[in-house]
Amino acid sequence: MTTPFPFTAVVGQDDLRLALLLNAVSPAVGGVLVRGEKGTAKSTAVRALSALMPTLDVVSGCRFSCDPGSPDPGCPDGPHGPGAYETRAARMVELPVGASEDRLVGALDIERALSEGVKAFEPGLLADAHRGILYVDEVNLLHDHLVDLLLDAAAMGASYVEREGVSVRHAARFLLVGTMNPEEGELRPQLLDRFGLTVEVAASREPDQRVEVVRRRLAYDDDPAAFAARWAGEEAAVRARIVAARDLLPSVRLGDGALRQIAATCAAFEVDGMRADIVMARTATALAAWAGRTDVLAEDVRQAALLALPHRRRRNPFDAPGLDEDKLDETLEEFGGSDDDDPDPDPGPDGPGGGGGGQPEPDDAPQGGDDTAARPEAGEGGQPQPSGAGEQSAVRASEPFRTKVLSVPGIGEGAAGRRSRARTEHGRTTGARRPRGALTKLHLAATVQAAAPHQRARGRSGPGLVVRRDDLRQATREGREGNLVLFVVDASGSMAARQRMSAVKGAVLSLLLDAYQRRDKVGLVTFRGTGADVALPPTSSVDAAAARLETLPTGGRTPLAAGLLRAHDVLRVERLRDPARRPLVVLVTDGRATGGPEPVALAGRAARLFAADGVASVVVDCESGPVRLGLAGQLAGELGGTAVTLDELRADSIAGLVKDVQRRAA
Repeated sequence: MTTPFPFTAVVGQDDLRLALLLNAVSPAVGGVLVRGEKGTAKSTAVRALSALMPTLDVVSGCRFSCDPGSPDPGCPDGPHGPGAYETRAARMVELPVGASEDRLVGALDIERALSEGVKAFEPGLLADAHRGILYVDEVNLLHDHLVDLLLDAAAMGASYVEREGVSVRHAARFLLVGTMNPEEGELRPQLLDRFGLTVEVAASREPDQRVEVVRRRLAYDDDPAAFAARWAGEEAAVRARIVAARDLLPSVRLGDGALRQIAATCAAFEVDGMRADIVMARTATALAAWAGRTDVLAEDVRQAALLALPHRRRRNPFDAPGLDEDKLDETLEEFGGSDDDDPDPDPGPDGPGGGGGGQPEPDDAPQGGDDTAARPEAGEGGQPQPSGAGEQSAVRASEPFRTKVLSVPGIGEGAAGRRSRARTEHGRTTGARRPRGALTKLHLAATVQAAAPHQRARGRSGPGLVVRRDDLRQATREGREGNLVLFVVDASGSMAARQRMSAVKGAVLSLLLDAYQRRDKVGLVTFRGTGADVALPPTSSVDAAAARLETLPTGGRTPLAAGLLRAHDVLRVERLRDPARRPLVVLVTDGRATGGPEPVALAGRAARLFAADGVASVVVDCESGPVRLGLAGQLAGELGGTAVTLDELRADSIAGLVKDVQRRAA
């Protein structure tokens, strides 16, 4: 068995260690979400925590870790009467991102259930994690249907496996710990709120601390057992402190003054619902017990806010998490001191591991510049073209809005999402087929229909149906998939009017918000001047695309063909990496093309490459003014897609019904 890295040997990361220890003291806090860049000891610290957890008494032979003092009356291995029990360490169970539903909740043998009438159940990871730790690395990449199962288990404290009327239930109460790199995408809001605390981690910029990290890691790699032995004393001390804090926890008093501060803080930061208030109260109580006190102080409330609120405050999905600590201190001071029973109403200084909140974002409004349009000039065919003489600084996006749904035609088989139709494991049943491998979703009617003609030949004499393996039918289901939405944005001089570019950025930002909600991957290609750039390779981090969009400057000529060719190349590479994910190209332009010989004809040939590959596309027509050339519509025809104006893109526009991407004309 591999010797884990000692928890007390982790250098720095005070907030991370404190949040994990508070959950060890009071599992009711609700778990920890650890956000941060790669290589910051996120996984190391979480795995090390399991060695500090107090031991458990479990019923001997129970696969569901029932407590002998209060066994689960509905345990599949029960009922449990008074008898033998054993003591073991709390488990830390890791949930792989690519795990199947059966691996998470357990597998029920449908064939035996139908033919023999027995519940043959193999427990899953939720059963293994009961009364322990469930750890999900890269939790933001977890499939939606697994997230739904986790949410249900966390809310009810139990896991249910139901297949065509046959069901199994068992207790599943666990400490949920997740780690994620925000660059790879954000979490669904429902799962985000389920984590009691959140911590932002980053590598230290202090040379001495970085040296110590390397020194300890090398020593551990050379001899893990000897390194762990050096820290055994510190580990034992922390373990004993956790036990003492757990014993003290029921005696901790949460006064009315502290409760008022908690309620006022949650109201001041406009968090949704009441879960934040409850989590803050439990966290402040655990902090007091960890410090060896029986009264909750203002400093406990402050630290609890820094750990429990950053991921809950009402914000745009693209905003960085964090709290305005000045506002927090003002709120605590305003609502402190009104309860005589509160021994210390003044907000105290940051304790160990404090300072988990972020700073307010600076005002990044553009400085200088007039809202003037680029001067047109004569181009090919007498078309007005932008001068593109100079580059203008980036402008801010206008307010985002709810967009119409753009979807890829046909039925795919990509990753689960919410955009286009797809054959999935979850969704409405559309038919049946013979199972390939293990049966996961039984189509009962089709199974009965397949078995019925053979009952006499099989010697059926009773009321039961004689079912054999060949009779079983797998249900085919249709749901929604996430797509690769590749934005190709014209940043040339023809788009350089500041009000116009602000509206364009607002439209792209709105589409990015839509992609965030529909669980898409996104990419960003921009073109201007003499060529095109991949501003963001395809990624699940939609907020990274929003950040690149915000700093996008404009100016220069319009190399439309270069932008299309670069986008085509991005799709070619991505098709090799993820062939099941279907692309949707969103071209944001006024349709003009300048620079080089025959730019319009070259752009047309590049567009026809997408049509030949059957790539779904939509052109967002940014042309404005009383005189419109209709170039974007012509370009959409070359792409085999459709064109919408900025106004038509709005879901509440009068332009008509929701526009899906049209199939290329047969």
